Amino acid sequence: MKKVLLFATLSIVFIVFATFYCNYKVEEFSQNKLYDHVDTVPHKKTALLLGTTKYLSGGQINPYFKYRIDATVELFKKGKIDFIIASGDNGRESYNEPEDMRNALIEEGVPEDRIKLDHAGFRTLDSVLRANAIFSQDDFIIISQKFHNERAVFIAFKNNLKAIAFNAKDVSRNFGYKTIVREYFARVKVFMDILFQKEPKFYGEKVLIES
Repeated sequence: MKKVLLFATLSIVFIVFATFYCNYKVEEFSQNKLYDHVDTVPHKKTALLLGTTKYLSGGQINPYFKYRIDATVELFKKGKIDFIIASGDNGRESYNEPEDMRNALIEEGVPEDRIKLDHAGFRTLDSVLRANAIFSQDDFIIISQKFHNERAVFIAFKNNLKAIAFNAKDVSRNFGYKTIVREYFARVKVFMDILFQKEPKFYGEKVLIES
């Protein structure tokens, strides 16, 4: 019984340590690669817009979605980006993050021919790696909330891609509490993916982004 209790205690200590270590390393690496103000962002040909659901369960617009769209439109209209890869989940017929993002961007004045869709961005890893594998981009700007951007630029770096990120407006901690908790464990998963050399679920035909 004592051995079982000792093993359980050591396991908990290890999990807690690993979680804090992974989060610390992701934050430490990304701190100089994230931007909060559009005027300070260097120009990049392409932005990778990371997807999320447009609507909440109650039918309201998801603020994470809205703020990412707002950030992307701001970068485009200020001439900081030329093209946008809208990458998200399209795992079932009735759910299509990339098309929702494209439609929202068009409504805000972004020309349709400047938007490319990645329907297989099921995870952040997939979106980042497919930006290179499918769209041939190795130096781009990622758009999401800060906590998400930190992980995304770390994934890019570990896969020999250049990336910076622009932080969309965040939501209140009360609203986004569950998301923040999930993020802690998602960062542990990043290290596991690196260890096991995880690749995107799908690849596919190349998509040309004009010069």
